[in-house]
Amino acid sequence: KGSDLFEWLQLLMGCVLAAVILFNCFARLTRVDGNSMDDTLRDGEMMLIWSLGYTPEQGDIVVLNKTDEVTRQLLGGKAIVKRVVATGGQTVDIDYTTGTVYVDGTPLDEPYIKEEMYLPSNPAMYTTHWEIPEGSVFVMGDNRNRSTDSRHEMVGPIDEDYILGKVVFALWPLEKFGLL
Repeated sequence: KGSDLFEWLQLLMGCVLAAVILFNCFARLTRVDGNSMDDTLRDGEMMLIWSLGYTPEQGDIVVLNKTDEVTRQLLGGKAIVKRVVATGGQTVDIDYTTGTVYVDGTPLDEPYIKEEMYLPSNPAMYTTHWEIPEGSVFVMGDNRNRSTDSRHEMVGPIDEDYILGKVVFALWPLEKFGLL
């Protein structure tokens, strides 16, 4: 009986060690905090993000940890979930009269956004044209009218070093369980 118990303990420790390595080196669990990604992801949902070898691409949903003083004040210092709209070397233009986002002069097809994007209540804080530096991304929430994102002059394009990973799997609630 002692050898059976020892084998079970070895198996348990192996599983715990594998989980620690997996979630510290390759992937992470995180929770959506806020409504900026409604209806794609909702406040409180749990998701799995992949970080090992990840290179951001347009359309990816990413988790960012931008912790400079300005964004800490704007966003509360929490990790944020946004969609990559453009990557380094691209340009972004926003026409608030039509609610259209253009990347390199081409309008984006965005069936995932929650509602038509309106001119922000404080338009002086928002720019309408950006040139994204190499090594940076331009991100926006899918709930454009409730999202503090790269459009805001105090956030702007975000260095890729702040990306924790790409959202790959929804875990909770169970009705959302699956690949994203």
